[in-house]
Amino acid sequence: MSVFRYGQWQDGPDPLAPPYDVRAAVDEMGERVLEGDSLRDALRDLIRRGPRDGRGLDDLRARAQRLRRDALRRGNLDGAVTRARQQLDQALAAERDALAARDDMDARFAEAQLDNLPRSVSQAVSELSSYDWASSEARQIYQQILEGLRQEVVSQRFAGMKQALQQGDLSDISEMVGDLNRLLDRHARGENTEDQFRDFMDKHGQFFPDNPRNVDELIDSLARQAAAAERLMRSLSPQQREELQNLMAQAIGDGPLQGQLSELTDNLKSLRPGLNWGRGEKMRGPNDLGYGDAASALGEIADLDELIDQLGQEHPGATLDDVDVEAVERQLGRGAADDLRRLRELERELRRQGWVQRDDEGLTLSPKALRRLGHTALSAIFKDITGGKRGEHDMRDAGAAGDLIGSSRRWEFGDDQPLDVVRTLGNAVRRRAGSRDLQTLPVRLEPDDFEVAETERRASAVVALCVDLSYSMYADGRWGPMKQTALALSHLVATKYPQDALQIVGFGKYAQTLSQGELAAIEPTMEKGTNLQHALKLAGRHLRRHPGAEPVVLVVTDGEPTAHLEDDGEALFWWPPMPETVRATVREVDLLTRYGATLNVFMLGEDPGLQRFVGKVAERNGGRVFSPEPGELGRYVIDDYVRARRGRR
Repeated sequence: MSVFRYGQWQDGPDPLAPPYDVRAAVDEMGERVLEGDSLRDALRDLIRRGPRDGRGLDDLRARAQRLRRDALRRGNLDGAVTRARQQLDQALAAERDALAARDDMDARFAEAQLDNLPRSVSQAVSELSSYDWASSEARQIYQQILEGLRQEVVSQRFAGMKQALQQGDLSDISEMVGDLNRLLDRHARGENTEDQFRDFMDKHGQFFPDNPRNVDELIDSLARQAAAAERLMRSLSPQQREELQNLMAQAIGDGPLQGQLSELTDNLKSLRPGLNWGRGEKMRGPNDLGYGDAASALGEIADLDELIDQLGQEHPGATLDDVDVEAVERQLGRGAADDLRRLRELERELRRQGWVQRDDEGLTLSPKALRRLGHTALSAIFKDITGGKRGEHDMRDAGAAGDLIGSSRRWEFGDDQPLDVVRTLGNAVRRRAGSRDLQTLPVRLEPDDFEVAETERRASAVVALCVDLSYSMYADGRWGPMKQTALALSHLVATKYPQDALQIVGFGKYAQTLSQGELAAIEPTMEKGTNLQHALKLAGRHLRRHPGAEPVVLVVTDGEPTAHLEDDGEALFWWPPMPETVRATVREVDLLTRYGATLNVFMLGEDPGLQRFVGKVAERNGGRVFSPEPGELGRYVIDDYVRARRGRR
């Protein structure tokens, strides 16, 4: 009998895990918007923090930043010079021991020569290049100084050089670098180098174990290594840099290779100028890093810097497609790459299903998502809205949509047009005949059989909702309830009262009309001013565009008017309010009153000046004043809208 053991899935994402609930992600963004957050911030944070119980870009970025801090503590960058100093001391100690065992004049002269060596490691190594070593051990250690540094320098630039360096022959390397420079020169001039690249790889491919597929991949690989070497030099002090450069020059020798490597660096700089060639880093740690290890650490830090920048998504129009998945997997592991792939999938699904759309500034909610946002806002205001009967309509407004025009259409949920009985029964009979059911009675109706009679579209109520956008609304925690109320009312009108005409007017120092999307995306500003006069002027224009409808004006504010438009159209702000501001605002109230509009004010806060002002407005207009808590604002406004639209006429 076979025995099976089951445990938690370890190798990447769980293949049996359910896909992301895209609707839940949209609702999560909606909750943030209804709490007063910016729409773009909510969209951005969904990707940055990930959906519920998920990991987003912020988590990946934090991990990359931790790895960068660890790399900075890996060791000291001048380890190549320090190691050369240690090896030189060992060689000199062995040489002195060998000379001390001799009593001839040549030994004393050699000791004097060793005593007068320069303190500089590179200068001492240079002077000893022609020294006749008495100790074979000392000679071997001295040769290791240059051979080891030569191997580190060349191997850091070309990963496949180890075997050639061990043979001590630099001619093959020099020939390869010369051919490489000629290839890069042709590529820089814009010539077609596909054939030359294939010839180059056929001849020197053993030096490139990563097997680049084209010239650009070859340049990318070499440029990153060269940039790491440049950053290493920039990270050292001037004295350390001079020591290392002199040691490298001696290690490479007087042949053509040194000039060829310098030419290669210049070619790579011109082909990849966007790489960070000149930035140094301050690294500290308990270990002294050799040249190769130090350059490798700085290269890793540069890769992490680039990855951190990609994960930051700070540049305009940034998308998850900008993040290099392979770099994430290379630096952070497969699990992090899988997290990024899931975030990409979520973003693609949001776009594919029509929840978000992209504009010049990035992602924004689509009309479909805004409708769901309005439904969420309305549901939050009336949590028991699902308790009512399905298909419930306000029958007191039956027929208000206009006269019959003779056509009909399929019934949809929420329709309040009269039912077309003849066409509805005809649909049921035809459906029965099509199914070859010979029984004619009784006629059974299905939802798809129903049709409603189309009518002229007339607005039964014209509504202007004026919402205060001054900074005090945000500072006192009223921004979220204000947004929730406006979005809920917009959704209610669009779904249950489509014959009504609603316009949302936001007012700060100036007033402006707002679409549902603009309202969801609007953010608070520090600009001072509560220009109710301008808002009422725009509301009046909206009312007059719909003559014959019941005019309703709803105002949500937390402060008395402090700004008004002057004759030149510029807004004048002053606090405390000037008599001119009050008179201009009251003039608009009187115009609305003479037009027959109901003006109800929802007063947030307990400002005495606001209380006196709205009290006088209510006396002049005959409207009502409400003073709800912010959390109850939506219920008050929705209820008052339903009452006011029934009209005083």
